[in-house]
Amino acid sequence: MSPSRRVAILGGVRIPFVRNNTAYHDVGNLGMSIKALGALVEKFGLHGEQLGEVAMGAVLKHSSDWNIGREAALSSGLSPATPGITLQRACGTSLDTVITVGNKIALGQIEAGIGGGSDTTSDVPIAVNKRLRRRLLDANMARSFGARLKAFKGFRFKELTPEFPGVGEPRTGKSMGEHCEMMAKEWGITREAQDQLAYESHTKAAMAYERGFFKDLVVPFRGVERDNILRPDTTVEKLATLKPAFDKTSGKGTLTAGNSTPLTDGASAALLASEEWAAAHGLEVQAYLVDAQVAAVDFVHGEGLLMAPCWAVAQLLKRNNLSLQDFDFYEIHEAFAAQVLCTLKAWEDPTFCKEKLGLDAPLGSIDREKLNVVGSSLAVGHPFAATGARIVATAAKLLKEKGKGRALISVCTAGGMGVAAIVER
Repeated sequence: MSPSRRVAILGGVRIPFVRNNTAYHDVGNLGMSIKALGALVEKFGLHGEQLGEVAMGAVLKHSSDWNIGREAALSSGLSPATPGITLQRACGTSLDTVITVGNKIALGQIEAGIGGGSDTTSDVPIAVNKRLRRRLLDANMARSFGARLKAFKGFRFKELTPEFPGVGEPRTGKSMGEHCEMMAKEWGITREAQDQLAYESHTKAAMAYERGFFKDLVVPFRGVERDNILRPDTTVEKLATLKPAFDKTSGKGTLTAGNSTPLTDGASAALLASEEWAAAHGLEVQAYLVDAQVAAVDFVHGEGLLMAPCWAVAQLLKRNNLSLQDFDFYEIHEAFAAQVLCTLKAWEDPTFCKEKLGLDAPLGSIDREKLNVVGSSLAVGHPFAATGARIVATAAKLLKEKGKGRALISVCTAGGMGVAAIVER
């Protein structure tokens, strides 16, 4: 293994994120991935370039999708000698693909690579009933017409009932929203605080679009030029009129369609390289990927499903001898406004930090003016496997604008996991 070397983030790109069953309803993961990768190739002049790796991801995939990373790379304009891989860690997927590429660069295994991801909830895989699937397989293996007919002996029409992707955690049966509602109750997160955070996210994103921040980050696709989730005219008063989405019966539900991310389609990608490769290609380094950490919690036996970033960040800070306050930007994925607020409250809580994180003192509070300064998932949407690379590209550009500084990235995921990273300039 080679000694570790710095990992440069050269920038990123994405297509506008859209509500499911709208502009990209018939595109699919591969089509969106190809568009995002192709736009990145165009942006950085990589036509015919052989990279060390293209790592892409998707959460909701068809069996016919094959290796999305490789297939998208073959259609992107890169050299066909560029290898590709497909990864998945739910909502942390494309942050993980960036980390995977970054680790290979750090170890000297490759000089440059792309991390990214896509997701669609418009073109979800729908499977046939298990009993019918067995019949079809038996019929396919049969060597005679009679044997094929025998495979369907006793067939019932109820076997035609399709199987849709599950929305609940396999081990609890509860959806992510239901789990987050439980977290909000445990941590005393009010509906008003959640609506305020959602309003701020929309406002910040709208202002960022107006000042041109996203001009080189978001490429038009299918006639869409900006995220169609974004509501520049939303208000706290409008958000307050929405009904609870997950706890509809107790009268105490606080999560709504307005303070939770909608089902979203989209794709993103980010380019990383060694400093030497960047210099040789005349490309500016926007920032550096310094370190990353993944953590998991036992959500089946009491921990909050989306609280794992608390552990990931604490471990990351300790290893890098940093405090929570040593950052200029905090990019915390807004799966739900309540998740962000629970995380912030946990970091401030002495008991939680001592008993759960093993710290002598709480991590403390952050300057909320530095939180998601150009909006985040509540405003732009959340295609599960595309969010991480979106955030990496956003953080790198923010640091480029500032000229120096440090950003903390935190992403919660299904399955009780969290991914965190540090980006510096």
